[in-house]
Amino acid sequence: MEKESAEAEPVCAQEALELLNCVTQSPFDQEKCLRLLHSLRDCVLNKKVKKFSLDNQDHYQQDTDSVTKKN
Repeated sequence: MEKESAEAEPVCAQEALELLNCVTQSPFDQEKCLRLLHSLRDCVLNKKVKKFSLDNQDHYQQDTDSVTKKN
Protein backbone atom coordinates (compact mmCIF):
# COMPACT_ATOMS: atom_id res chain seq x y z
CA MET A 1 0.00 0.00 0.00
CA GLU A 2 2.76 2.47 0.85
CA LYS A 3 4.36 1.85 -2.52
CA GLU A 4 1.16 2.87 -4.33
CA SER A 5 0.93 6.20 -2.50
CA ALA A 6 4.60 6.91 -3.23
CA GLU A 7 4.01 6.29 -6.93
CA ALA A 8 1.08 8.73 -6.94
CA GLU A 9 3.47 11.64 -6.36
CA PRO A 10 4.89 13.03 -9.61
CA VAL A 11 8.51 12.19 -10.39
CA CYS A 12 10.97 14.70 -8.88
CA ALA A 13 8.05 16.70 -7.44
CA GLN A 14 9.73 17.31 -4.09
CA GLU A 15 12.94 18.57 -5.70
CA ALA A 16 11.03 20.86 -8.06
CA LEU A 17 8.89 22.26 -5.25
CA GLU A 18 11.91 22.94 -3.04
CA LEU A 19 13.63 24.81 -5.88
CA LEU A 20 10.54 26.89 -6.66
CA ASN A 21 10.11 27.80 -3.01
CA CYS A 22 13.79 28.68 -2.75
CA VAL A 23 13.61 31.27 -5.50
CA THR A 24 10.66 32.97 -3.80
CA GLN A 25 12.48 33.45 -0.51
CA SER A 26 13.77 36.83 0.55
CA PRO A 27 16.61 37.32 0.94
CA PHE A 28 17.48 35.17 -2.06
CA ASP A 29 20.04 32.47 -1.19
CA GLN A 30 21.69 31.75 -4.52
CA GLU A 31 23.98 29.02 -3.17
CA LYS A 32 21.05 27.14 -1.61
CA CYS A 33 18.99 27.44 -4.80
CA LEU A 34 21.93 26.28 -6.88
CA ARG A 35 22.26 23.18 -4.70
CA LEU A 36 18.54 22.53 -5.12
CA LEU A 37 18.84 23.03 -8.88
CA HIS A 38 21.57 20.40 -9.00
CA SER A 39 19.43 18.09 -6.89
CA LEU A 40 16.54 18.49 -9.33
CA ARG A 41 18.86 17.94 -12.28
CA ASP A 42 20.20 14.72 -10.72
CA CYS A 43 16.65 13.49 -10.13
CA VAL A 44 15.63 14.29 -13.71
CA LEU A 45 18.63 12.40 -15.07
CA ASN A 46 18.16 9.42 -12.75
CA LYS A 47 14.44 9.12 -13.46
CA LYS A 48 14.88 9.91 -17.18
CA VAL A 49 12.32 12.72 -17.10
CA LYS A 50 11.79 14.24 -20.54
CA LYS A 51 9.29 16.99 -19.71
CA PHE A 52 7.34 18.46 -16.81
CA SER A 53 3.71 19.50 -17.04
CA LEU A 54 1.21 21.15 -14.72
CA ASP A 55 -2.37 20.12 -13.97
CA ASN A 56 -3.65 23.07 -15.99
CA GLN A 57 -1.10 22.53 -18.76
CA ASP A 58 -3.69 22.66 -21.56
CA HIS A 59 -4.83 26.17 -20.63
CA TYR A 60 -1.26 27.32 -20.05
CA GLN A 61 -0.08 25.85 -23.36
CA GLN A 62 -2.75 27.75 -25.28
CA ASP A 63 -1.62 31.00 -23.65
CA THR A 64 2.05 30.41 -24.44
CA ASP A 65 1.27 29.31 -28.00
CA SER A 66 -0.44 32.60 -28.72
CA VAL A 67 2.53 34.52 -27.30
CA THR A 68 5.03 32.38 -29.21
CA LYS A 69 3.23 32.89 -32.52
CA LYS A 70 3.24 36.67 -32.08
CA ASN A 71 6.98 36.79 -31.43
